[in-house]
Amino acid sequence: MSKRNIIQEEEFLKPENMLLLYSRGAFPMADNFGRINWYLPEIRTIIPLDNFNFPRSLRKFMEKSNFEYRFDSDYLSVIKNCANRDSTWISERLVQAYKSLYEMGNLHTVEIWLNGEIVGGLYGISYRGAFFGESMFSKVSQASKAALIKLIERLNERNFVLLDVQYQTDHLSMFGAKEIAFKEFDKLLSKSYRLDCKFI
Repeated sequence: MSKRNIIQEEEFLKPENMLLLYSRGAFPMADNFGRINWYLPEIRTIIPLDNFNFPRSLRKFMEKSNFEYRFDSDYLSVIKNCANRDSTWISERLVQAYKSLYEMGNLHTVEIWLNGEIVGGLYGISYRGAFFGESMFSKVSQASKAALIKLIERLNERNFVLLDVQYQTDHLSMFGAKEIAFKEFDKLLSKSYRLDCKFI
């Protein structure tokens, strides 16, 4: 899938400018040289909040599991676990930029805890009625999937309109993720900005 680079300047790591770019549908990724570029794909993937899929096997697992679910209690551990892989687009500079978004109240996490240890989770950026999912991780089976379900439930509870997940994957498709043209995505952005939703 093609990606269109639209910006590559340190100025756009300032939290207010990052929010502006997210609000227009762009998202950042660091390349192999540590440069942070912003992308605006022509095709976007969303999970429809009013028509998502909750896999039956996952539902049964969550009913019996000992997972504890938390929001925003250890955001830095979530981001660093998401970045802890052989190839990552989450550079240290981007981690520092995310800290500023958290301090502004726009970065949020869903965390999976087991026996006092964080074993999975995800993070993303909220802006009014839109949530831009960024990354997830799992140290034990089903943890990231459970985090995604808890995210969807939270967004529906708080009347969010849009859950953006950027690109389609097999993992996301089982939850009903679908690709849409940017024109349709832009309409959803406009609709979501009429609301003032609070994640926490």
